[in-house]
Amino acid sequence: MSATPAKQTNAFDAEAVRADFPILASEANGKPLVYLDNAASAQKPRAVMDAMRLTAEAGYANVHRGLHYLSNKATADFEAARGKVASFLNAARPEEIVFTSGGTAAVNLVAYGLAPTIKPGDEIILSIMEHHSNIVPWHFLRERHGAVLKWVDVNDDGSFDIDAYKAAFTDRTRFVAITHMSNVLGTQTPGRELSDIAHAYGVEILLDGCQSAVHGAIDVQALDCDYFVATGHKLYGPTGIGVLYGKYAALEALAPFHGGGEMIETVTEDTVTYNDPPHRFEAGTPPILEAIGLGAAIDYMMSQDGAAVAAHEAALLEHAAEALRGLNWVEAYGAAPCKGAILSFNMDGAHAHDVATLLDQSGVAVRAGHHCAQPLMRRLGVPATARASFAMYNTHEDVDAFVAALQKARAILG
Repeated sequence: MSATPAKQTNAFDAEAVRADFPILASEANGKPLVYLDNAASAQKPRAVMDAMRLTAEAGYANVHRGLHYLSNKATADFEAARGKVASFLNAARPEEIVFTSGGTAAVNLVAYGLAPTIKPGDEIILSIMEHHSNIVPWHFLRERHGAVLKWVDVNDDGSFDIDAYKAAFTDRTRFVAITHMSNVLGTQTPGRELSDIAHAYGVEILLDGCQSAVHGAIDVQALDCDYFVATGHKLYGPTGIGVLYGKYAALEALAPFHGGGEMIETVTEDTVTYNDPPHRFEAGTPPILEAIGLGAAIDYMMSQDGAAVAAHEAALLEHAAEALRGLNWVEAYGAAPCKGAILSFNMDGAHAHDVATLLDQSGVAVRAGHHCAQPLMRRLGVPATARASFAMYNTHEDVDAFVAALQKARAILG
């Protein structure tokens, strides 16, 4: 039987939530695991694993094309997961949700779909904070179609430079693709304002929500973005599943990316006509178990008090930031107001990789490197950072263990 998610009614109880995540009871290098690599991948609650296991054991078949019981059940569960994603993002209808293999695939789907309309000199606006997944697909359009990439900077505190964004628009601007939350700085961009400005120029906008979707309520209708991207493994769900939200009219106008089964209406020797969205963009057998697992993850997240979770994560971030402010040999990056629960830092005289390795010896898991954000690293003037990122199941004790491990690493490195 599937585990019942913890339901918070008053103050957020992180310890109760932790009990739903079996891996958090494990050890790392003989020490209790302190998992602070959530911006890369969050852990999965038992409810997600149970949903996928139960489907594999008693409800699996290929979807949409079968007429037997198992196929009908799998199809119903798969499409129910689409409906859960639509509710989670407040899409106007489930057909505005396209399942992909991840956030990267979702951005590529849009970029490839727009490619036939891109002419030499057409401009695409990005920010210097973008993850490579929201950079490289647009470089393809630069290399192959003559598009021009225009970059919006951040201010010195890591906040988004809205004035530079406004100034980037010209009569050649064709598209905007901007992160909704930086995976390095935690900076949240003003999504609705970005959409309003883009639409004033008659330009569509994609918001990369792979980080933001797990840290606060998302309302794509209020954001008024044309596209929104999220990924399952950062939402306490499985890998191999991502989400592209698109306004239905935008999806109808977008050329399909992959060709094959399911995405067609008719095929003859001489012609092909395409299915309606979202199936137009879901060629072949989809990630069935993963979509159902994502649906379970969304059920789990929505069973929590979202405001209490956000307040808890903000308190963790402030506790960690305050501790690091007391260490004059640590430099933290990004102090934008209302930033997400992401803390990137460097230790004087040490490479981020060495810092992460030493923290791991104390059982503390952080990420180190350029975080697939090399343009931002160049803007910060560093080759890499270490990054601690927090989730609903982290505690103040986790933060204290992180700081203690950092002090131990300092003593070792001298």
